[in-house]
Amino acid sequence: MTLERPIAPDPYELLPTVPSFTLTSDDVRNGEPMDATHAHPSVGGDDLSPHLAWSGFPAETKGFVVTCFDPDAPTGSGFWHWVLVNLPTSVTELPRGASSDGLSGGFTVRNDYSQQGYGGAAPPRGDRPHRYLFAVHALGMERLDVTPDASPAYVGFNLAFHTLARAVIRPTYQVTQ
Repeated sequence: MTLERPIAPDPYELLPTVPSFTLTSDDVRNGEPMDATHAHPSVGGDDLSPHLAWSGFPAETKGFVVTCFDPDAPTGSGFWHWVLVNLPTSVTELPRGASSDGLSGGFTVRNDYSQQGYGGAAPPRGDRPHRYLFAVHALGMERLDVTPDASPAYVGFNLAFHTLARAVIRPTYQVTQ
């Protein structure tokens, strides 16, 4: 059964406009379904974050934050799957499965599964395809002043004031059975 509700806006279209740069992946593509490798175990997935690589960010970039957000979750506030903060500018690529703390000085805050690290896609069965917005935020500062117990929304609030540029890949995922 498909839940009848309006399609949520892309949250990055609601924020102040910032320049873009290049984000690529060996695993996910804009508008294309993700493999179950990147889905949550509750829907038969392997719960591995996808490979991501980025380039062309502003020269004045001092750090990065990587996020994954599902604006289509039936929550009224979306669903944060991954928030990896305070990566240094020397990190411009993450391998598949790179979701744990300590990645080159970065750390994760809890996702909306209430866990540290990446939590894979798990839209309600029968719902329309959900969009998963994998974003790399180029920061004008080395580190956001947040701790691992910060909420994803608090990190997002801080990003609104410190993002110089942003790159996004928007794959989809759907559970049909």
